[in-house]
Amino acid sequence: MEYSKLRGRIIMEMEDLIAQSCPKQKVNQKFEPLHVDLIKKYYNAAEVSIDYHRRRVEMDLVMNDKDYDPKTVNLYMPTLHVNLWFRDLCDFLKSCIDRDTKSLAFYASLIQSFKGKDKKLMTA
Repeated sequence: MEYSKLRGRIIMEMEDLIAQSCPKQKVNQKFEPLHVDLIKKYYNAAEVSIDYHRRRVEMDLVMNDKDYDPKTVNLYMPTLHVNLWFRDLCDFLKSCIDRDTKSLAFYASLIQSFKGKDKKLMTA
């Protein structure tokens, strides 16, 4: 029971953080790393760039994880270049939330880092 409450709280806080990062006007630059990290995690992308004005996400998807070896320099990594269009940034980012245990730990660390940044900004 406790685990499901924690899981629900992490998902809810992640959705709240996404909602805060997607205002009606221009997106604050401090939230761009959050958006990029979330998209990289969900799509297993090596490189992500977001064009907020044109509503486009360009990324290089890793084709095969077996080719990746963290102990060596990866000179060749097969990737697929993708250019996605999104209608609503907030909905798009919320659709990138996975509910598995490994992802929940990643989201908890994202929440911790961005909530910590907000506290530092408030005291300054």
